Amino acid sequence: MPQPLSEQELGIALETLPDWTFRDGALVREVELNGFSQAIQVVNRVAEVAENNNHHPDIDIRWATLTFRCSTHSENAITALDVGLAEEIDGIIDAIRD
Repeated sequence: MPQPLSEQELGIALETLPDWTFRDGALVREVELNGFSQAIQVVNRVAEVAENNNHHPDIDIRWATLTFRCSTHSENAITALDVGLAEEIDGIIDAIRD
């Protein structure tokens, strides 16, 4: 079982994830992309990563705006799995935006 991050560990993680915030028990990032098609490309890539890792974010799609929420539901907390997933989501967004 993944271990919940301490407050100090969460603070350090957030320093390395400048586009993410801690809100309502989750790591949260909102991103606006260049249209619905590009947003769905990001969602599809994130879905592949999530399936491979067996760890899935909550995703809200509003046309070209995506909101990602990462938390470990079984622990009702943020774990290293969430930090890793957030880092991967950042990489996907950066790659598709280029």
